[in-house]
Amino acid sequence: MTVAFEHLSVMPDEVLHWLQPKPSGVYLDGTLGGAGHARLILTAAPDCRLIGLDRDPAALQKAAEVLAPFEDRVSLHHATFDQAADVLRLLGIDQVDGMILDLGVSSHQLDTPERGFSFRYDAPLDMRMNPQVGVTAAEVVNQAEEEELARIFFEYGEERYSRRIARKIVFQRDEAPITRTSELAQLVRDTVPGGKKPGRIHPATRVFQALRIHVNQELQQVRDGVTVGLELLKPGGRLAVISFHSLEDRIVKQLFREKAKGCVCPPRLPVCQCNQLPLIKLLTRKGVRASEQEIEVNSRSRSAILRVAERC
Repeated sequence: MTVAFEHLSVMPDEVLHWLQPKPSGVYLDGTLGGAGHARLILTAAPDCRLIGLDRDPAALQKAAEVLAPFEDRVSLHHATFDQAADVLRLLGIDQVDGMILDLGVSSHQLDTPERGFSFRYDAPLDMRMNPQVGVTAAEVVNQAEEEELARIFFEYGEERYSRRIARKIVFQRDEAPITRTSELAQLVRDTVPGGKKPGRIHPATRVFQALRIHVNQELQQVRDGVTVGLELLKPGGRLAVISFHSLEDRIVKQLFREKAKGCVCPPRLPVCQCNQLPLIKLLTRKGVRASEQEIEVNSRSRSAILRVAERC
């Protein structure tokens, strides 16, 4: 089943407000997706140049169609955003004027059954953002040790019944491999206390999130990508990051705070000896949330948090 790549960009007005794209600037969209933010930047800043990255070939194909009117100012690459420095090096670009990272899984990926991201459809248990490489969620579920499964569910999904679910998975896979999204979702529903009660969030939600994060190494990519992104900014350049759950946002917030620090010498020293200067200044200390009007139109924006930093 093929699903049209439709995706509403989260907080478009806020992103433009904080990025302030310049007509002659160079900008990088590290999570291109359906190219919504990229198109906004290109439209807002005539003659600017945009480099777009995405690990998903389907996203790049759609982005090429959406950005066709700007093709002379656009360069698209099959890469993850933590590989931004390598891509820019190939293009002969040292630094950029701004960067946008819209983290998490896209609406298209969730709505394409064969990608295996959602338990709304019975599909192969895959979950790879780049379906050409890496291990699938099914391989993790059927091959990882019980202790490792419990760690994944607890650390990446904050699942309180992680050990119970891991134990049930190991028991079940001894009978037959778990290869379908519906099989895993039903197993979790049957295992979690109160999992069959109507009207509550599906008990498999956190397990699916945890597997997706693990399969795609999302949190490590956020750490590496944000660190690289800040280094690639010109003085005055801005990095805007949109997170959708607390694990991502916590990493972004901590990295921003660390890079915004000056001296890290012990307080008892009368004179600074580290000579460390702030790399960035924080522009959105508390994070920016979507407006109620946007949430009514795009429910996905409800959990989004935008954080922006400017290179000193």
